[in-house]
Amino acid sequence: MAVIGVLGAGMMGTALCVPLLDAGHEVRLVGTHLDREIVESLKARSHHPKLRLDVPREIRPFFLEELEAAMRGVEVIGVGVSSAGVHWAAERLGPFVRPDIPVVMITKGLEWSGTSLDVLPDVLERGLPPDLRGKVAPAAVAGPCIAGELARRVETCVVVTGRDPEKLRRLRAVLATSYYHPFVSADVMGVEVCAALKNAYAMGIAFALGLHEKAGGVPGSIAQHNYEAAVFAQSVREMTLLVKAVGGDPASAAGLPGVGDLDVTTNGGRTGRFGKLLGSGLSVAEAVERMEGATLECLDILRVMRAALPSLQAAGAVGAGAVPLLEHMAEVALDGKPVAMPFARFFG
Repeated sequence: MAVIGVLGAGMMGTALCVPLLDAGHEVRLVGTHLDREIVESLKARSHHPKLRLDVPREIRPFFLEELEAAMRGVEVIGVGVSSAGVHWAAERLGPFVRPDIPVVMITKGLEWSGTSLDVLPDVLERGLPPDLRGKVAPAAVAGPCIAGELARRVETCVVVTGRDPEKLRRLRAVLATSYYHPFVSADVMGVEVCAALKNAYAMGIAFALGLHEKAGGVPGSIAQHNYEAAVFAQSVREMTLLVKAVGGDPASAAGLPGVGDLDVTTNGGRTGRFGKLLGSGLSVAEAVERMEGATLECLDILRVMRAALPSLQAAGAVGAGAVPLLEHMAEVALDGKPVAMPFARFFG
């Protein structure tokens, strides 16, 4: 049994605690400054208002001001904050991180430094105190995993990626249960780029659902599945190209981090719901309002990729016009242009 502290009491941070508890560990869940109402509910009656679920009482909730007590004696640290909170999390966790303690992230995203496309485990490590940098090698979990399903113990396969093989082995053993199946990958760039990009591409695939609804259609076997499938195929093609462009293994795009996560995010994630709203003809502002405060990391990813593309193209890593779907999604979600899928430019 290990003592595990998880920072971030949102849906996924809390959901991860369920298999950790079932694996026999002592689990301490710390809310951020944005999670106060959630922690209050967990402390009062073990109910998570966003998951709409009673969680096991053995998961011990802590307010942010109780972070020091929660991290006392921890043997594994989990990071479940949003992508925008990674720098903040590094600062908060800095006093408690040690080179011998595995750190595992469930946060998905990318950052553009102006010269390189950076994955969040590297961003987190750079934010730690100088004496820890290069010694922690944070790992990350990626793959098809809806928080509401994991919290209800639905069979789930994920990938754990990192640069320290020994820590990866330890984390796989810590995470595994009869229903939560972690697989190990050393392809940090490939896995993490896919984990981020699928949020954007799932939005584009889901345009078809909104277009069908806008035309007066109802869900069924006859809808706009042809449209959806073509966009799905182009999404995988572009993800493969972009993974290769940043030095990752293109095979990751065909596995759990790419195709697997893309499918579940399109059909069961908030990004898919957002894409459907845009496809139905709502403006970005109207669609955001309908999402009722849900984190929309697809917008952040599109901003990052729009900033990074000129440099990737100038370096010859990505050809001009090679990612027409990504470019169109940015036009729709960032510039407010209507959906007009550039099918003629797909598939090279």
